Amino acid sequence: MADDEAGPRLFSRRRRANYDGGRQHVHKVRVSPEEEGQLARLALRQQVTIPRLLVESALSLDARETPTERKQIIAELFRVHRYLAAVSNNVNQMAKATNATGELQEDLLQTLAAVRRTAERIDDLIDRLSL
Repeated sequence: MADDEAGPRLFSRRRRANYDGGRQHVHKVRVSPEEEGQLARLALRQQVTIPRLLVESALSLDARETPTERKQIIAELFRVHRYLAAVSNNVNQMAKATNATGELQEDLLQTLAAVRRTAERIDDLIDRLSL
């Protein structure tokens, strides 16, 4: 996921969408330097502003993740799905070659291990989603 963070965000934007009529209420929050660092790291990880992080976090107390985190997990599931499709194509090609020659392809075990890792990655992402 880290290597994809530099690319475009598929499902979100950094700031919250504009609200018709604007937002009239303002809340000031004072934080210590340590708290500011923690908020900055969390906001950077989610690729949102600190105000958006605070609003989403507070308004989603019943959920296990903020809407931004949920969108990021869904985007990651799409990336994993594309990767799995590419790996399955390799498995099909190896199976065809194995059936034709009767010899086990040398990359087959590594490819099947990649399939297992991908399945575990999918399980982890699904576990992160609150149902």
